[in-house]
Amino acid sequence: MPFRWPADISSVSHPASRLPCSSLLQLRSKLIPKASMDGEVLLPLERKQATSRICLVSSFSTELLEVRSEAPSMHVLVIPGNPGIALFYKEFIEALYQLFNGNASVTAIGHISHSRKDWERGRKFSLQEQIDHKEDFIKQELQSCETPLVLVGHSIGAYICLEIFKRHPNQVKFSVGLYPFLALNRDSWQQSIIGMIARSSFLNVPASYLVSFLGSFPAQFSRTLVRKLLGQSWSTTAVDAVCSNLMQYHTMRNVLFMAMTEFAKFSEEPDWTFMREKQNKLALLFGIDDHWAPLSFFEEVSKQVPGLAFSIEQEGHTHAFCCTEAGSLWVANHVATLISEKLKLHLSSNIRS
Repeated sequence: MPFRWPADISSVSHPASRLPCSSLLQLRSKLIPKASMDGEVLLPLERKQATSRICLVSSFSTELLEVRSEAPSMHVLVIPGNPGIALFYKEFIEALYQLFNGNASVTAIGHISHSRKDWERGRKFSLQEQIDHKEDFIKQELQSCETPLVLVGHSIGAYICLEIFKRHPNQVKFSVGLYPFLALNRDSWQQSIIGMIARSSFLNVPASYLVSFLGSFPAQFSRTLVRKLLGQSWSTTAVDAVCSNLMQYHTMRNVLFMAMTEFAKFSEEPDWTFMREKQNKLALLFGIDDHWAPLSFFEEVSKQVPGLAFSIEQEGHTHAFCCTEAGSLWVANHVATLISEKLKLHLSSNIRS
């Protein structure tokens, strides 16, 4: 059996044909209808391209991918899952910028040492350190501006958004969690295997060496291997992100170490009190068959925080939505609609979904 990428990049789930027999349809959720798909869901050819830069945040080299507005009405900060590689979200943030008619700056921030270069010389960073890093970035880059801040988090990034929201309740106007990893799924064998690898140095060190070894082959071979293992539908950008950033020894060690600390943290209950307090400023998007954000957890959140805005995606884009252009565009449309309804903003009609 091929090695599965940890946490967020390898979507091991598959679109389900029906909802499980439960009270899902009676819950106060917005069930997203299936769109007619012609296999040609594309981003505009003449869209503004995201640019990358390296930013020092509390002395840590940080990869940013951003599309900046000259006169932004808000700033959307996208926080990745794990692996936390900003490049995975290129098409997603470009689509968001386009949908807001260029009136919003959009930034995806990478996790420390989830990068091409080993700037931190082998040091490993926990979930808590990654949260502190994102807060330091906001203080450094966004604290002084009066532009409203909107957080968009994918998988464990949704949890990071909630923690940042607690620390900046006045600055953050809205937070969206995409396929949110907020609690352990005891029924997931995938999580059990990843947890076992992450906790054991006898397993995570060889796994990291294996991944880096495969990444040392010529670029064409690595790209072909990634497509074979992870999916022919993946975008060129996503394949490049795997080959350039993820297939590095230091990156894989950090991915697995962060996963280990995630699992340790999620032995605790989610902070239902805070979520209830801010439920009118929170939204969550779940997938049909996603072991990181299963529908059983959707039901639990619905009971604990009934006023929160819920959606269930049925397009079959899976947890790794950002790895395909179709998934990036569909989720960008969904996120932009949520934000525009909350902040009363006008959306562009120039993107076809």
